Amino acid sequence: MNVPVIVDRRRVLAGSGALIVSFALSDAFAQDQAAPAAAPKPPGSLATSPYLDSWIRIDAGGSITVFTGKAELGQGIKTAVQQIAAEELDVPFASLKVVTADTRRTANEGYTAGSHSMQDSGTAIQNAAAQVRELLVAEAARRLNLPVESFRTENGAVVGPDGQRFGYGDLVSNEMLHVQAQAKSALKDPATYKVMGQPVPRVDIPAKVTGGVAYIQDMRLPGMVHARIVRPPSYGAQLTECDTSAVEKLPGVVKVVRNGNFLAVVAQREFQSIKAMRALSAAAKWKETARLPKQEDISRVLTGLPSQDSTIFERRDPSAVGQKTLEATYTRPYQSHGSIGPSCAVAQSVNDAMTVWTHTQGVYPDRQGIAEMLRAPMASVRLIHVEGSGCYGHNGADDAAADAALIARELPGVPVRVQWMREQEHAWEPFGPAMVTRLKASLDGRGAISAWNFEVWSNTHSMRPGGAGSMLAAQHMAQPFAVPAPKPIPLPEGGGDRNAIPIYTFPNAQVVHHFIPAMPIRVSAMRALGAYHNVFSIESFMDELAGLAGADPVEFRLRHLDDPRGRDVIEKAAQGFGWQKGQKAPRDRGFGFAFARYKNLAAYCGIATEVEVNRENGKPRLVRAVAAVDSGQVVNPDGLINQIEGAILQSMSWTLYEAVTFDDTRISSIDWQTYPILRFNSAPENIEVHIINRPGLPFLGSGETGQGPAAAAIGNAIANATGKRLRDLPLTRKKIKDAIDA
Repeated sequence: MNVPVIVDRRRVLAGSGALIVSFALSDAFAQDQAAPAAAPKPPGSLATSPYLDSWIRIDAGGSITVFTGKAELGQGIKTAVQQIAAEELDVPFASLKVVTADTRRTANEGYTAGSHSMQDSGTAIQNAAAQVRELLVAEAARRLNLPVESFRTENGAVVGPDGQRFGYGDLVSNEMLHVQAQAKSALKDPATYKVMGQPVPRVDIPAKVTGGVAYIQDMRLPGMVHARIVRPPSYGAQLTECDTSAVEKLPGVVKVVRNGNFLAVVAQREFQSIKAMRALSAAAKWKETARLPKQEDISRVLTGLPSQDSTIFERRDPSAVGQKTLEATYTRPYQSHGSIGPSCAVAQSVNDAMTVWTHTQGVYPDRQGIAEMLRAPMASVRLIHVEGSGCYGHNGADDAAADAALIARELPGVPVRVQWMREQEHAWEPFGPAMVTRLKASLDGRGAISAWNFEVWSNTHSMRPGGAGSMLAAQHMAQPFAVPAPKPIPLPEGGGDRNAIPIYTFPNAQVVHHFIPAMPIRVSAMRALGAYHNVFSIESFMDELAGLAGADPVEFRLRHLDDPRGRDVIEKAAQGFGWQKGQKAPRDRGFGFAFARYKNLAAYCGIATEVEVNRENGKPRLVRAVAAVDSGQVVNPDGLINQIEGAILQSMSWTLYEAVTFDDTRISSIDWQTYPILRFNSAPENIEVHIINRPGLPFLGSGETGQGPAAAAIGNAIANATGKRLRDLPLTRKKIKDAIDA
């Protein structure tokens, strides 16, 4: 006999007007109220924000809003979580509204970083939506006194056995209840998916390609004024003199703000603020100190600085004996995010409450830093994420947010917009750290790797807020906040040692991380952190070892890889490329291959490339790239393809063109001429991405999985084309030409 499930109406949370749905699942799922102390945690970000109303809200008319603490950075997360919620709630995709990172409205999911959005937020929303759906069904069953098994959901309604329909809004009670999700959910069978797994067009694209309001740079508020910052000319420079009287008389100027070494001007119109900034910059006198190392000697500088050394991986098998040994050193320069739109923020202080609109990747940590800088209660500061035109990592967004807040405090009630100039973005953003890796490996008599040694030298890869000291404005104030002590990011995520531990199986292996606390250049998080250079090094060295063994590069990798999903990805990329053992590339062209699993715990990616090298001038051209990716359950295949295509293009730019330059005092790569990036006319003819979908398996972060494999595949193809191995990034045309001529 079927027993109907009874759900107390207090288990359905609602508010007046816009009803907020939150459910206690203990009764609905007939679970014991006295759960054991060691009960499993809910999955994803539900573990830290377990209340369902943090993720799903339904109003009386049935309208549904989905909340994510992650920021849309162009990675397509807003579209993906909308698909996930639509699937599990059985509602049309277009009927949902998604709200992204906002300290007043969304869960605290920290930073949008490390390819964690799907793994953390997507998983939370999937499970929250599934549990909401079950409780709506349980409420309909209670009303009709029928078993839940006789009900189904469709198009935003629960449908009974005789066709009775209850709209989701009709099932919401008038009483509020704030309770936690359960650890397990009855997720839908992937075989029944209608929205997930489909190439739904991204919701963030239309405004971006039509010139609409898409970015924080486009934001305009009534009565808004425009501010520009006068940055010091170099790290540590001190403002010794600044007569502001002439600037204050310029047309449109509202205020000059000075606080120690922090100097800014506010005007009614944007170009007025730019003209005033230039005048203010001319009036400012600074004392500078030569403190930067020699750029051309950065490898020696890094390896010579004091370091905290730790062996992060070790395996010993004395029976494995090497007969041939190879050693190599690889280097990476400091590199810029190269954001197309300079950093921007808007702030407004009303009744001592500060609101900041920002493209930070961490609204909650940034709020903490701004509140500390303003010496204000955390509750009085609100940060709202608005997309910015270009960034994976920690660029100037957090600094611009602090700039805007500090200025807005001086103009109560007035919205203040701050946008950096191009030279400020290039000179002052936190760069991706320079790195050095040294590798040594031996081959046994069968041509297999018998011993592997890997060492990496690097600064920290994250100086994100948290504290005020991570922000330029707070560092430059008359009462400055100290820059926090740099720290390594613990494994398994890792920072400079991310992906330093090989995914391949070697009988003898040792990996050492040399963490360098001193930071001669301002650095922080940049897409893939240390994985970009570590994978470039490992996968370049694997090709070198394959050559020493006389083996095909793809077969050589498969010989040392036990992970079946990794093997599938390698084979899929090679097959898609048309890779053949003993193949010969056309004249002046080369083939390259590389593979990695991001962080050894996220998505798998294999990439094969064809590169053409002009032997007269050394110029490389990526002709085509073929990638295969396994990111678990695929939500939006087009979105995943976008990620891999973008990773290949950005990594190509880093690998062939990009390096921060400086003298002993100042950063000198302050525009697109001195810091060149990939241009449209150098883009490859074709990029092909093959997806290995794993229905029902966990989401694996894929936003950064292509960076390292793309770099190594390009480097390996250049070596194949020229017969010369280049190990110092970027692999510029001059370096290639010099190698050819050597």
